[in-house]
Amino acid sequence: MKRDFTELSMMSKEKWSNEELQYYQHALSQILPYINSEGLTILHEINKELHSRNI
Repeated sequence: MKRDFTELSMMSKEKWSNEELQYYQHALSQILPYINSEGLTILHEINKELHSRNI
């Protein structure tokens, strides 16, 4: 089960499950033209964590 983004945003990306990383990476990528700089930073952090896990 995926946790709520509010809960996850208070945690290190290292503690997110692979499923959560992939889900929110996809969701943020879909709305990329509409997100602000903070959202873009979160997306970069998610991508960095996915890359570090070789996913």
